Amino acid sequence: MSDSGPTGSAVPAGRSRLPERPPLSQPRTTGSRSSRQPALGLLGLLLVVPIAVLLAIGAGGNGSTRLLAPLVTFSLPLVVMIAFWWEDWPGTQLRSSWSGWADTVLIVAGAIALTAVGQTLAGRLDPVALFDPSPGPGHVPTFPATMPLAGLAFVATLEITLVGEGWPFRRLHPLVAGPIVVLIAWAIAITGYLTVVQVEPPAGSDVIARDGPVPGAVLGAVLVLIGAWQVLCFVVWRGWPFATVASRAVRLTIAHVTVIGGGIVSYLVLRQLLELTPSRIAALSGCFIAAGLLIGMLFEGWLSNRAALLVITLTLTAVSAVALQATAGAMHLTHSAADDWVGHATLNALAVSIILHVAIGRRWPFQSISVDSPGARPR
Repeated sequence: MSDSGPTGSAVPAGRSRLPERPPLSQPRTTGSRSSRQPALGLLGLLLVVPIAVLLAIGAGGNGSTRLLAPLVTFSLPLVVMIAFWWEDWPGTQLRSSWSGWADTVLIVAGAIALTAVGQTLAGRLDPVALFDPSPGPGHVPTFPATMPLAGLAFVATLEITLVGEGWPFRRLHPLVAGPIVVLIAWAIAITGYLTVVQVEPPAGSDVIARDGPVPGAVLGAVLVLIGAWQVLCFVVWRGWPFATVASRAVRLTIAHVTVIGGGIVSYLVLRQLLELTPSRIAALSGCFIAAGLLIGMLFEGWLSNRAALLVITLTLTAVSAVALQATAGAMHLTHSAADDWVGHATLNALAVSIILHVAIGRRWPFQSISVDSPGARPR
């Protein structure tokens, strides 16, 4: 990646195909670093932090988790499609100051529509419960019933896009390939939700009970851990060590097995050996994902040493986990609700704010500011 965006450069007008491999998966030397960092990342925090706070507590503690977490999670496949497949189209048709905002409006509209689809699968379409964190008996609340579906769709989208290098869809026109990937991810998610997930309806709700072999909370924790491996390998470490393997078949096989297997094994270790609850595992994994995106995306190009990147990411994970748990305690949330809120604050607030600023907004309004020397002015 470069300071200009998640893929290094926007798709030029008229380009009918993307590069064979995503720039994130291209081998590169480890000695390069951006002279614009860390100042560019620090400037980005001026936008990222207020948006993250708004998403985290805009509807209160439990309210933000129950209302905003499903909406934001359902939006993530669209975020990936616009950022990594469409490379910010259709926002690129507008002036830079409007580009990211236009894409964000499109993502919000799509998120509402996809959350409504998820709610229908969970029980029935219920517009009241779609926008009410506590709709009461006789409704279909979207949290937590729809979260396994939303998580499956997002993780599958990232698995195809980054871990699988978009193969073989990168041969197609980007505007065609992106929706195909999202549809495939949704097909995987729906199949898994209807056959694997165990759903226990909240008392008095119209959510449909499902007797799948895997409880929704357990699947959610595993999915977040898989996401953590995706972020570590393909954002923090930029595709290492897989990017150095020449054979595509071998490279993709190793990458998929490592990321998915790593998520499952990590869950077993944290659950069986450390005896952490699924909600606590998801919360800690969310802190790691947010920290990884902060270092690997917002402060992209500042550090190149992989060991240092991992150490800093783990340090930020620990700091954010302690700080957010303390914040949840100040809001007088129960232990399980506190873990749910920490997961929302990291995965659906901070992480998404970083992606929107860097990958969708292309660091507007700071992208043209030179910070190579003291006293620099906009170029």
